[in-house]
Parts: sequence; structure tokens; C-alpha cells
Amino acid sequence: MRPKKGCDDWEPWYDKAFGFIVFAENEKEARELADKEAGDENGWGDHKRNPWLDEKKSTCEKLKAGEKSEVIMRDFASA
Repeated sequence: MRPKKGCDDWEPWYDKAFGFIVFAENEKEARELADKEAGDENGWGDHKRNPWLDEKKSTCEKLKAGEKSEVIMRDFASA
């Protein structure tokens, strides 16, 4: 799962999650799991946004073994 371009729920960039790889039975469950682990992109109080639950704001793609060679996740920290 990733944010869609043009969605400003990830601005400014800090204290937010920008991607998830989720093992789930279906897209609805995957989106709910990501939403529970979200950062400040979800908003707070009366300003809840929950972009991981909204297909207009985030992607959710089913991955299958052997489709293509690619890096799925990179966890990198730089100072």
C-alpha cells in the first residue's frame, strides 16, 4: 500500500507512514490493518482523515509470488 500522488494527507512528510506490506484475507482487511498502524497521516480528534481506508487516497495491490523481480520494502535510515 502506498499514498496516491496529489493526496495532501502526507504533508508535511514527518511522523507519517508511507507504505505497508500487509498479509490479509482481502483488501478491506489490509486497509484496516494499515489504518491501525498509521502515523499522523490519519489526523486526530475531529480532524480524522484515515487515508489508508480510502481508495482515492491510497493504493492497495495484491502481490503474487513470481510476478516480477522487485524490491518490495526498504527500511533505510540516514543521518
